[in-house]
Amino acid sequence: MTQTTSRVLEPSDLDAALAVLDREPVANAFVTSRVQVAGLDPWRLGGEMWGWYEDGMLTSLCYAGANLVPICATPRAVRAFADRARRAGRRCSSIVGPAEPTAQLWRLLEPHWGPAREVRAHQPLMVTDRMPADIAPDPYVRRVRKDEMETIMPACVAMFTEEVGVSPLAGDGGLLYQARVAELVGAGRSFARVDDRGRVVFKAEIGAATSQACQIQGVWVAPEYRGRGLAAPGMAAVLRYALADVAPVVSLYVNDFNTAARRTYRRVGFQEVGAFMSVLF
Repeated sequence: MTQTTSRVLEPSDLDAALAVLDREPVANAFVTSRVQVAGLDPWRLGGEMWGWYEDGMLTSLCYAGANLVPICATPRAVRAFADRARRAGRRCSSIVGPAEPTAQLWRLLEPHWGPAREVRAHQPLMVTDRMPADIAPDPYVRRVRKDEMETIMPACVAMFTEEVGVSPLAGDGGLLYQARVAELVGAGRSFARVDDRGRVVFKAEIGAATSQACQIQGVWVAPEYRGRGLAAPGMAAVLRYALADVAPVVSLYVNDFNTAARRTYRRVGFQEVGAFMSVLF
């Protein structure tokens, strides 16, 4: 009979955890990027990493921080992670990850943590490893400079509020969110087109980045500029930066009901390879 156990991982478990994360480098880019920078120390990582072992071998993970994220999680591992999460109480603002294990995790936690504010059961995961042949990158999309925080922040807040349904300024006045935006700007992973009045008309960030894959997030066009064909050339410009400077594979995930965005991403060459799911509290 298979011997199984779950426990909170320690810094000494780093190599074993990275080996699990490396099994699905695109889907796991968000967590992998955090672990590569912070290791497994909960203070630096911003949460615990739970491990599931079968016959002494680490086979599944679950990141438990601001998000609860199942990673390469088998059904038995998901049950163990749900038990641990239920005992600890809800500390996360969302559950997010590959659709199948995330759906199972939510089924087990919903009686204790529900209802959710919103459940997005099918968010296509899309990838590309090349530039589109027929869409020229927007030459006006560029890296946001460190002295442009006041320019980019209103657009970031508008995008987040529109996407998530709550303002990122709630709670702590936006300190954590502003720090995250500043981190991406400082790393050269925030991109925008700014009009002649100094307003952002298109923006996107490369949120997670590893040597194998990176993830574009926060794609936004100012409402008064929508329908003018800015999104596809803007995405092509960000994709060019991503492929040249960050990683050989670029991914994103998108709400299935956002047909305009899915159409734009397909035009730029992204193809659906799987699905994520998000449970928002």
